[in-house]
Amino acid sequence: MRKMVLVMAVLALAGCGEGKKVDAPKPAQVTIAAPAQALAPQWDLEVRGETPQAVSDLSGWLIEHNFMSSVVKESGKVRILMGPYNSKADAEAKQAEVEAALVRAKKQNIEVLVLERPAAQ
Repeated sequence: MRKMVLVMAVLALAGCGEGKKVDAPKPAQVTIAAPAQALAPQWDLEVRGETPQAVSDLSGWLIEHNFMSSVVKESGKVRILMGPYNSKADAEAKQAEVEAALVRAKKQNIEVLVLERPAAQ
């Protein structure tokens, strides 16, 4: 009896919408404003210790506290950068957040600097 009811339900549903024309949804048009964004300056945060400290220790601490960072080597110097941020205000807000976390963790001799990212050429 159950099989019979199941077969009847499948057949009834299979016939639903028969003869109706279904149009595929059209993709929304996307406008790209890349040239305007490319001209706007971007900002980074540099996290560095005043005392010699392993970069992996500092970047590991940042990751443990949910701060995404990247390690960059420029001119033979290793730097820990966070960002980019679209405005200086965003970068300064994140700077305050990181500094507060450093104070709570009693980390000393670590500074967080706001830097303007050089324009890509």
